Amino acid sequence: MYELKTKETDNSVLEFIENVDSSKKREDAYRLLDLFTETTGHEAKMWGPSIIGFGSYHYKYDSGHEGDAPLVGFSPRKAKISLYFATGDSERNQLLEKFGKHKAGKACVYINKVADIDEEVLKQLIDESVVFLKKTYPDGIK
Repeated sequence: MYELKTKETDNSVLEFIENVDSSKKREDAYRLLDLFTETTGHEAKMWGPSIIGFGSYHYKYDSGHEGDAPLVGFSPRKAKISLYFATGDSERNQLLEKFGKHKAGKACVYINKVADIDEEVLKQLIDESVVFLKKTYPDGIK
């Protein structure tokens, strides 16, 4: 059976951020930590070795695959900062048009630095993602 690699851990979020090589990425990670915490009301938790997640939900697909994931999160990676929002939300693309400099994949939105984006739109993206997941998985929110 498939084993999820990205699970919530007891690792320290602050210790993880302090070990980010770039001082600018560290500064951005602390800013994102504040923004995500304030917006979600959830405490930051490490998911796997490098994702900082907020809240969680349990999902189950028609295929039978199921697991837990953070409602939203981010990871200050070497190349870019990855932002994690719900997939399948139609509001996401409209908000991204006003977001600032970014690249979007299916599950991730990539930014170079926080200064490139509109923080108010980021808060809307976070809120919208949480609302979407609460509607989609009403019994799975933790």
